[in-house]
Amino acid sequence: MDIEAIYQRGFQFRCDGNYSEARACLEQVLAADPRHVNSRHQISLIQGFEGDFDGSLASLESLAREYPNNLEIRYDFAMTQMMLGMYEEACGHLKFILSVDPNHAKALQQVIYC
Repeated sequence: MDIEAIYQRGFQFRCDGNYSEARACLEQVLAADPRHVNSRHQISLIQGFEGDFDGSLASLESLAREYPNNLEIRYDFAMTQMMLGMYEEACGHLKFILSVDPNHAKALQQVIYC
């Protein structure tokens, strides 16, 4: 199975709530390609889904700094901040997303809370 197929399998496991299986697939991808940004992103989300909100926030922040123009990472970072009560910071990210992509549907739904 190629790396992208393994990633897609891990992504689907994550979407289905099978976090341990998702993590195993995503870590397999990272073993082959440590810079695979989508796998790193998904593992960051899994951290939060498993209750490690501080770890998830730190991982997403690191990714957002490394990939400042990746709007999906920035959106998930903003949503994690919002969930943790960091409203001003989250709103700044949502507004940045909309400055780059004024039609970003998820950011448009959330920015009304800013």
